[in-house]
Amino acid sequence: MSFPITRLRRLRRNETLRGMVRETRLDRQDLVQALFVVEGSGRREPVASMPGVHRLSVDQVVLEAKKIADLGIPAVILFGVPAEKDARGSGADREDGIVQRATRAIVAAVPSLCVVTDVCLCEYTSHGHCGLLSGPADAREVDNDPSLERLASTAVSHARAGASIVAPSDMMDGRVGAIRRALDANGFEQVSILAYAAKYASAFYGPFRDAAESTPEFGDRRGYQMDPANRREALREMRLDLEEGADMLMVKPALAYLDILADARRTFDVPLAAYHVSGEYAMIKAAAERGWIDGDRAMEESLVSIKRAGADLILTYAAMELAERL
Repeated sequence: MSFPITRLRRLRRNETLRGMVRETRLDRQDLVQALFVVEGSGRREPVASMPGVHRLSVDQVVLEAKKIADLGIPAVILFGVPAEKDARGSGADREDGIVQRATRAIVAAVPSLCVVTDVCLCEYTSHGHCGLLSGPADAREVDNDPSLERLASTAVSHARAGASIVAPSDMMDGRVGAIRRALDANGFEQVSILAYAAKYASAFYGPFRDAAESTPEFGDRRGYQMDPANRREALREMRLDLEEGADMLMVKPALAYLDILADARRTFDVPLAAYHVSGEYAMIKAAAERGWIDGDRAMEESLVSIKRAGADLILTYAAMELAERL
């Protein structure tokens, strides 16, 4: 008895058919645009290692936020680049800090836009690490527990400025619990926490450190960010963050860690985010500039793969350009 050949190609004949049976759809509502904020006014400085990305003063961030909202993108995440830095990262929780001012300005000008703020000290410390340091000069290391107070204070200052979501990216143990307690104690029970729960010590952060001027003065961040070789550990990190009060979980980077994202989707019934990081973005842009790949298609394919793996939200520098095509 013979059987007919299964013709899967029948449903691939044209774009109409392909669209009708498409399993994963990327939507503007899936996207969060990442923005860098700097001091001054009228500043729109291109980031050399990230084509199409700029460091923006507060007035320019507001203009960008209006464009983002008009494109149907629901949220932005803000990273501050202060003019001055010190060992404690004093600028991180200042009421008139760069992120705090940008948040207030965006909330006032574009109230429909959700403002997410990155909570970390690396952009604000003179040494470039994500927490406070202790130990002798020749053997300094990040001190976990004293760093929690600074991180919690920073999150509260962002909430006070109008942030809807705070996103701790430092990878200190216990930071989510410390931030949740501080937010609740200050009347910000409704502010959500998006935890960078599985943040790896990745080589793909290089262009970000260029943009944020946050390269460590010494050593690296492998003592507190996750080892790229570890998979099961990521679920332990995520479970702990949820127990401490996280509302959403993030995997960072995205493309090299799609297995981690898929594991999280199977394990946790909470909103998941993935960060399509600077290096992942810049590689596509660089190859496209050289004519080696179709940049638009490669960017969209990359973000579709992130959603297919289980992400509900994708933080990316390409949100605006992608939204224009969706």
